[in-house]
Amino acid sequence: MEHVLPEAWLNALPLPWLNTLVAAAFAICIALLGRWIALVLLRRVAKSFVFAQQLIHRAEPPTLWLIPLLALQTVWTSAPDDLMLIKGVRHLNGMLVVAGFTWLALSCVKAIGEAVAIRNPLDIEDNLQARRIQTQVRVLVRCLNVLVLLFGTGLILMSFPPVRQIGTSLLASAGLAGLAAGFAAKPVLGNLIAGLQIAISQPIRLDDVVIVEGEWGRIEEISGTYVVLKIWDERRMVIPLQYFIEKPFQNWTRSTSSLIGSVFLWVDYALPLEELRAEAERICKEIPHLGDGRVCVLQVTDTTDKAMQLRVLLSSADSSRSWDARCHMRERLISFVARQYPQCLPQLRAEMSSRTVQPEREGHEAPTEIARQPPV
Repeated sequence: MEHVLPEAWLNALPLPWLNTLVAAAFAICIALLGRWIALVLLRRVAKSFVFAQQLIHRAEPPTLWLIPLLALQTVWTSAPDDLMLIKGVRHLNGMLVVAGFTWLALSCVKAIGEAVAIRNPLDIEDNLQARRIQTQVRVLVRCLNVLVLLFGTGLILMSFPPVRQIGTSLLASAGLAGLAAGFAAKPVLGNLIAGLQIAISQPIRLDDVVIVEGEWGRIEEISGTYVVLKIWDERRMVIPLQYFIEKPFQNWTRSTSSLIGSVFLWVDYALPLEELRAEAERICKEIPHLGDGRVCVLQVTDTTDKAMQLRVLLSSADSSRSWDARCHMRERLISFVARQYPQCLPQLRAEMSSRTVQPEREGHEAPTEIARQPPV
């Protein structure tokens, strides 16, 4: 040994430690070789399984550190107890092992969320089931991450004897301390509980169309404490989770994305309704990419002393198509009235006469069957 290493190194490093370090290096090499062989075999087996692929992909970085640390822990445990600084090395390696397992658990939880997202994509026409599943999984994944971090941090802290003694001494006053901590952490705990409620009852889901505080937008992100609403003009509104449990809001895609939109027009009493109704039906038929054809109704919904209000109802597959269909219907009807019956636009008229002339009645008009508003 004297010919292999310089004498200064041998004096600085005791021989028992040298043997332990050589054993540690050998254990690390064996552990890394075993990890590489296991990954090669697992990749071949997991080619046709999405979850297994994501799990292996996410587990690679933490296992690169965790497996050598486990091998080192075995070496330190088998080393002599009278070895210099061996207790500190064991303690440090044990904390690193706990951190490695925590990292691995977080990676596995993330792999579960990614696998579910891959198997339930949102970029499809009917994504109601996918949004329901992804919302539950994302909220539960974030809650599991918090629990894993708390558990790992607690194990590391409890490895220190002073911290363990402090925890034992505080058990007597746990009631008062828990009450004070509960009041102090009320917003955090409230949002955490609200997140669990949203994951189970699902008043909102990812990609839901909602109206909150008068703003129309889509649910872009659901975190452990807040929801990000992407507004139609690409602004973002950040809302606490508790808002959706405690306050009312509109959800336009709760059970289905289909909507019935309305268009209002004010016209003169002289406008022939049957011709305008036929024009509205013709417009509905010429936009199948915007309206689904389930509902296309024109009705008189209000009157004043100067004009009458018309309402057109038309159905669409989702809110974006409904908005475009309403704008298209409004523009085409205004053009039709202005082109065919310009005198029937809202106007203020005055008539002066010395006597009232009763119009001659040839007979009663037969009632015609017209489309009505669908039942609510």
